[in-house]
Amino acid sequence: MLSRLSHTLVPAFGRLTVTSDAGAVIAPGSIVAANHTSLADPAIVLAALRRLGVQPVVMAAAGLWRLPLLGGALAREGHIPVFRRDRRAAQALDLAAEALGRGASVLIYAEGGIPARTDAAEAAPGAFRSGLARLAERTGAPVVPVGQAGARRVASGGTAKWLAGLATAPVRRPRLHVHLGAPLTLTGDAAARTAQAYGAVTDAWRTAAARIGEPAARIGEPAARIGEPVAPPGRRSAGAVSAG
Repeated sequence: MLSRLSHTLVPAFGRLTVTSDAGAVIAPGSIVAANHTSLADPAIVLAALRRLGVQPVVMAAAGLWRLPLLGGALAREGHIPVFRRDRRAAQALDLAAEALGRGASVLIYAEGGIPARTDAAEAAPGAFRSGLARLAERTGAPVVPVGQAGARRVASGGTAKWLAGLATAPVRRPRLHVHLGAPLTLTGDAAARTAQAYGAVTDAWRTAAARIGEPAARIGEPAARIGEPVAPPGRRSAGAVSAG
């Protein structure tokens, strides 16, 4: 349902384009890692992936399972709730490993939150949590880096601004772009694996941001420290895909 709905709705809110590096394929049993900037970007990424014939299992904030209708659909379709700062948090990686083992692709947002700032500009991904590296080490699954840009033009900031952005997006039709990088196998210790994943997702984001003309794509200085074990200050938890 999530992939179908995203595929149907996203074109009404913006102009989505998708590119990929040479050799960028999402084989069965792949971990798909994307940057997280807005409550809107999971739908944008899912719409892009569906164009490529991929409908992944999504790791999402557990609070979504409490929402009427949506929660039931998430449970029926086998998506994975992530309980932050809870003894059940480790269960998300167990379920993700099981999904990868049966050949499903798993979509994960390693930042674990979205920026608290209110502007609609792009910035490099925030620091990654350790869940992505741990999942890749445990399963040996390849990691496909995905960069998305433009989601903050659909929705960003506080509730009032977010609703206003969503209401006006069908008129403004902002440019949205998703770029797939080539799959990689993470190596080394946890810090090294996290740094490799962060670098690959940042490169994919930079390509996507350049496609929509975002000045941030030309800035070489990273927006966050690589491999930081917790989300940096100024980021808030999102009702979207995450893993810690």
